[in-house]
Amino acid sequence: MAMITTGFGFGSTTDEVLDGVDLTGQRAVVTGATSGLGVETARALGAAGAEVTLAVRRPEVGEQVAADLRRATGNDAIGVKRLDLADQSSVAAFAEQWQGPLHILVNNAGVMAIPELTRTPEGWEMQFASNYLGHFALVLGLHSALVSATGARVVSVSSTGHLFSPVVFDDLHFRFRPYDPWAAYGQSKTANILLAVEITRRWADDGVVANALNPGAIATGLQQHTGGLQTPEEFRKTVPQGASTAVLLAASPLVDGVGGRYFENNNEAPIVSERAASLGRAGGVAGYALDPDNAARLWEASVELIGHRRRSADPTLP
Repeated sequence: MAMITTGFGFGSTTDEVLDGVDLTGQRAVVTGATSGLGVETARALGAAGAEVTLAVRRPEVGEQVAADLRRATGNDAIGVKRLDLADQSSVAAFAEQWQGPLHILVNNAGVMAIPELTRTPEGWEMQFASNYLGHFALVLGLHSALVSATGARVVSVSSTGHLFSPVVFDDLHFRFRPYDPWAAYGQSKTANILLAVEITRRWADDGVVANALNPGAIATGLQQHTGGLQTPEEFRKTVPQGASTAVLLAASPLVDGVGGRYFENNNEAPIVSERAASLGRAGGVAGYALDPDNAARLWEASVELIGHRRRSADPTLP
């Protein structure tokens, strides 16, 4: 299978990768779109004509962002709906309220390197629950909307952080391992890649494909627990550069029909056998993150976790 190259690269921006692309008539959801990459992703899609929903935990903040984006793009079809990915009831409500087709789903929201072990009410480790399980449940809940779009794309925002850990199936929630913020973050970002692999395997025949990406090193609120961005200046990107790969995967004709792959710097990334030791130089994708057996196993484990949670909330469920 040939590696995909696009002609864009490290320094390309969202506007450059969508130059000439018309998204009129398409509907998009971007999670975590109140700051940083999420806002820029929503802006770029809206500027190309898409109807965009900002799926955010704090709707009052989202409404101000949406107003700014409507003014900036001239597109009045930019709105807000509440979504708390750490709360499965919120995810279910969002999916149940959605009506009509969904052409683009950008799973952008995330938290990074929470210093202390934090659990959801279900007992799930917070980074795995927020970064991955919430998005997994959202994808399942929006399946029919994605299928009805005929050619829908799901974009999973991952990170070079996935190189810190595979998915540890026997201890997803750090009940045995000592908690490590970066191992937890890495596991969740590996899970995001595996989600793209399995969505494509299961749903490509229904017209739904998914890809994952590393946006690069960008100074955003994501680094609130790390003391700021530590990457050397020469390896850093602006927000429009960082969001460009997600936008390319969401809407560029250059990757039409492509699925189950991992991109960085607007091109498919090579598989690597180890993580580079030098800060900023780490790149590529670990083989364990694209492994189809891992992807299938994670999907089944996730279905069981979510099903158990729903059965606990409502014992009448099967």
